[in-house]
Amino acid sequence: MRHSFYGGIHPDDGKRLASSSPITPLAAPDQVIIPMSMHIGAACTPTVQKGDTVKVGQIIGRSDAFVSVPVHASVSGTVAAVEPRLHPNGQKVMSVVIDNDRQDTMDESVRSHVEEVEADPKCLLNLIKENGIVGMGGATFPTHVKLSSAIGKADTFIINAAECEPYITSDHRTLLEHPDEVLDGIRYVLRLLQLPKAILAVEGNKQDAIAGLKEKLAGAGDIELQVLRVRYPQGAEKQLIQTVTGRQVPPGGLPADVGCVVMNAFTCWSVNRMVKTGLPAVERVVTVSGPGIAAPTNLLCRVGTPVKELVEAAGGFSGETDKVLMGGPMMGSAIFDLSVPVLRGTNGVLVFLADQNRAKENPTCIRCGRCVEACPMHLQPLYLYAYERKSDVAGLNRLNATDCIECGCCAYSCPGRLQLVQAIRHAKALIKSAAPKK
Repeated sequence: MRHSFYGGIHPDDGKRLASSSPITPLAAPDQVIIPMSMHIGAACTPTVQKGDTVKVGQIIGRSDAFVSVPVHASVSGTVAAVEPRLHPNGQKVMSVVIDNDRQDTMDESVRSHVEEVEADPKCLLNLIKENGIVGMGGATFPTHVKLSSAIGKADTFIINAAECEPYITSDHRTLLEHPDEVLDGIRYVLRLLQLPKAILAVEGNKQDAIAGLKEKLAGAGDIELQVLRVRYPQGAEKQLIQTVTGRQVPPGGLPADVGCVVMNAFTCWSVNRMVKTGLPAVERVVTVSGPGIAAPTNLLCRVGTPVKELVEAAGGFSGETDKVLMGGPMMGSAIFDLSVPVLRGTNGVLVFLADQNRAKENPTCIRCGRCVEACPMHLQPLYLYAYERKSDVAGLNRLNATDCIECGCCAYSCPGRLQLVQAIRHAKALIKSAAPKK
């Protein structure tokens, strides 16, 4: 039975620009820049130094923290620098810069793990950690941490293939072109979780992929395909859980609190490739699209590839550019320098033109309430905005500002063009700075 969640919007999905473009391998660049922070949790410390020779899949950064994963070389070659470099978040982050020798020499650790995983499914947990697999839908939360908290507690395993962000089609093309790899990855995780069945949730705007999945899953009892009505932000974890199961994750709670664990479809693809080939998370499919891109496409590229290379591979800019985003138009981050690298969680690079900028110089709230109607988390964005203007931390806490998932529904719905998401992000920072230091 399909359920629903409160709020949400129906923006033009823009997927037609790249949805028919097959995944094209992008040649590895002459130099990759690999940040030591590409996931939620503790950043890694470099384990190599300038002048070292490295191989594909070799660990070049590590942290002892549980909520962290190692960082790997995506090309073979020589370490050109170990220094802070510009990150897509706008800050300089410690990074390892590698000059590509074009040999793609594999590290000795890159080998098949099929036999050991089939003999002992529990060993998959450590393999997922050591191979740097994180949530590939953009959240980049370490997958081993999520699965550890779910084993023995979760009774429902949901694969998130909603891909509700406009323009992004990387998961769509992965499901269409590599369904067996995704399904095999799901089955490996199913055995680890010791659950009889998984639910693969796909929004209904991916009909060609859905047709292929139905054919692959005909007669299979271990994976149920659920086709969902298109609605944003259905791919958000809590909203997807409510749509698929009817369960509501409580404020401040986790999916495991309601017996669920959710993984992105491309994460499952990465698990399968890691098990069968031993290759860690050093590549990903990125949609390069938007009205400002000449030839929208989907590229399979190495982690650490400068965004400039992706834009050039997609034909360059089609006009006067207003904004370049890493991620989708609703939750992505604007980047101001195309030298920043592709990360493990990069699912899209979008370009928009100057004549599409809807921002106002002096935005004004007209108290229409549309932001409240659109908010899937039952928040009151107009009041959060007002309290943030006043730096009223008590008021922000009272209205549960930290529950905001920053989906952008409020800002999209606002006729006054208030910068609501930016204000709430700042509100969260105010709450964090005011909290007692541990």
